[in-house]
Amino acid sequence: MGPDQQLKSRNPASLMRWGTLGILAFWLAVMAVLYVVMDRVRQPRAAVVAADGALIIARGNDGHFRVPGSINGQPVVFMVDTGASLIAVTDALAQRAGLTGGETTQFRTANGVRQGRTVAAQSVVVGSFVVSGLRVGTGYTGDAVGDALLGQNFLQHFDVQMQRDRMVLRPHP
Repeated sequence: MGPDQQLKSRNPASLMRWGTLGILAFWLAVMAVLYVVMDRVRQPRAAVVAADGALIIARGNDGHFRVPGSINGQPVVFMVDTGASLIAVTDALAQRAGLTGGETTQFRTANGVRQGRTVAAQSVVVGSFVVSGLRVGTGYTGDAVGDALLGQNFLQHFDVQMQRDRMVLRPHP
């Protein structure tokens, strides 16, 4: 077999290999774009402080109300949970926010009984609202370390109104 014949016999395999790599690269790029788009969709819309001081939280694409905030200065994304008694955070967030010690407790959740602790937070910030000394439950399993539930112990400090695709929090008069 001469050099020209060897080159011709290798060409289809080489083309097939490059074709496979091209298809793989194309699908990896599609998946990366989908990941970025889905991550953007999941991000909470910005909460707006109205002229009267009310905090307006837009409903997310998944039907939940999410709002950025912080616990003891650590950034979180709160999902408003009117059925939760307490604010709940992941163990990793509790550690970062200095929420140590506390009382061991069992939480009864929609997903069953969960072990955790209750700890007092120095500050919980949502929009322009700051509430100090609230109890926080640890052991929440959010999608990300910075996920948290915003429960009734925070919400009870405000008048809460649902208006179509937005939730409005106003300080009690």
